[in-house]
Amino acid sequence: MLLRIKNMVCDRCLMIVRQQMESLGYIVKEVALGNVEIIPEPNEEQLQGIAAALKVPGFELIDKEADKTVEAIKNVVIELIHHTDLAELHTSYSELIANRVGKDYAHLSRLFSNAQDTTIERFIIEQKVEKIKEFMEYGELNLNEISYKMGYSSSAHLSTQFKSITGLTPSQFKASGKATRKAIDKI
Repeated sequence: MLLRIKNMVCDRCLMIVRQQMESLGYIVKEVALGNVEIIPEPNEEQLQGIAAALKVPGFELIDKEADKTVEAIKNVVIELIHHTDLAELHTSYSELIANRVGKDYAHLSRLFSNAQDTTIERFIIEQKVEKIKEFMEYGELNLNEISYKMGYSSSAHLSTQFKSITGLTPSQFKASGKATRKAIDKI
């Protein structure tokens, strides 16, 4: 049975979900961002037990189709922003999201906006800003290198989006010493 799970955003999340399922006696066939496939198929009471076990580390079972689709969109965006070299990306986010989720982008966009009170585009920008903050915190790349790595056309474009989200330019943010990053699943 394939279970959809909210708030799975990193490799540690995958490991924790796998451990939770195995501790409940299930065989994990596959685990990926946003879902886990287990055998045997749980009954309704067992699903409640799974939901309770997943809630402890901050995960949530998703049962509504619309919620599953929104979570799938989030997982695609997180995978792209945080686990892909954006400099090598040669297609639009909308096209990638539509292809990976398997639905028309206009439909996905409306669904996401209604469920999240923000647009997919804004969600993408917020995720990118958090990744930029991470790069800046590590201090290994300059702004031009970060801009290239994040798929921006220029560091000026990066700075404009960064300021629209944080209220600070990247240099002001770095100089402030208040490297306040948000958890990926809190965006």
